[in-house]
Amino acid sequence: MRRREFITVLSGVAAAWPLAARAQQPAMTLVGLLTGTQIDDRLIDAIRQGLKGAGYIEGRNLAIKHRSADGRFERLPALAAELVADPAAAIVALAPPAALAAKAASTTTPIVFAIGADPVELGLVSSLNRPGGNVTGVTFFINTLGAKRLELLRELSPSTTVISFLINPRNPTSESQIKDVQAAAHAFGVELVILNAGSEREIDAAFASAVQQRANAVIVGADGFFVSRRDQVVGLRRVMRCRQSISCASLPTSAG
Repeated sequence: MRRREFITVLSGVAAAWPLAARAQQPAMTLVGLLTGTQIDDRLIDAIRQGLKGAGYIEGRNLAIKHRSADGRFERLPALAAELVADPAAAIVALAPPAALAAKAASTTTPIVFAIGADPVELGLVSSLNRPGGNVTGVTFFINTLGAKRLELLRELSPSTTVISFLINPRNPTSESQIKDVQAAAHAFGVELVILNAGSEREIDAAFASAVQQRANAVIVGADGFFVSRRDQVVGLRRVMRCRQSISCASLPTSAG
């Protein structure tokens, strides 16, 4: 996610909050931040700057409460309910699972998402130009780049015949990501091996399976959990290189 774009988005969206926010919190406005995994401090700083542009300054008239599921997405509904009960004047949700949990928790609390998936396909909004309801935000459509990354990987390594796709089955976008990458693999005539991983231990097992199935490359799905475990993923790739020739194509760091 580009930090400057995120600041601009939050500044614009926050401008629509003042009347409702002041009605709920005359002295101090509480904004909830809901994430599926721990995020980079720079993103939180971007949120602060975006809100500052709309007149909200932390410690003066703004408080930010961050709740993270630490990769355990099943915790998100309870965390979202906690923020709604506080009550938060608005909730910023990073990644699809967090946005869906926030939407399910309230039909009145303003919810702003920043995701890499299609919000219409996920059921977050009615349409891109008229979101409707209490949910709005920005999408970077990163999840649709899986096929393109496979194409680039093939250009870099034409001899690649077996490719593993690391995906988190707990992410609501996993099926659509798999579908897109499978279609690309079929078009290029390569075998695609799906590796499911939603925990640290499962990532280890997934890479071991890639070696056993003689995968020549690994594509990492769009998921905040994998971003949070990037050191583990890169470390395993290096170990695999000692066992067989393997390359790794991953998504850029994002909130989706």
